[in-house]
Amino acid sequence: MIVMAVIAVIMSVAIPIYTRSLMRAKESVLKNNLFTLRTVIDEYTYDKQKAPQRLDDLVSTGYLRQIPVDPITSSAETWKIIPEDVGNTVSQTEPGIFDVRSGSDKTSLEGTPYSEW
Repeated sequence: MIVMAVIAVIMSVAIPIYTRSLMRAKESVLKNNLFTLRTVIDEYTYDKQKAPQRLDDLVSTGYLRQIPVDPITSSAETWKIIPEDVGNTVSQTEPGIFDVRSGSDKTSLEGTPYSEW
């Protein structure tokens, strides 16, 4: 009985620590994926003299092998696209993607929404 009580106490401490470390890992992957996407969007815009119209353009032109997965939503289809401001576009005839954010409505461990990263 005492052994079971000790195991229960240890598990009640270990499980929250484990889940927090999983969220930290997902947040780290999200930051890395956002950095990669933003860098590739900038490179595409500089090289082609126009911003990509869709994230698939980055794959079809060889800038990415595949669109990274948003680790919070577990999908590559939920990225929130921020379009270019029409007045500040490189190609004013075709405004494209300016920025990418997570499509999640959850809040990070820091207390900020993932959709604002």
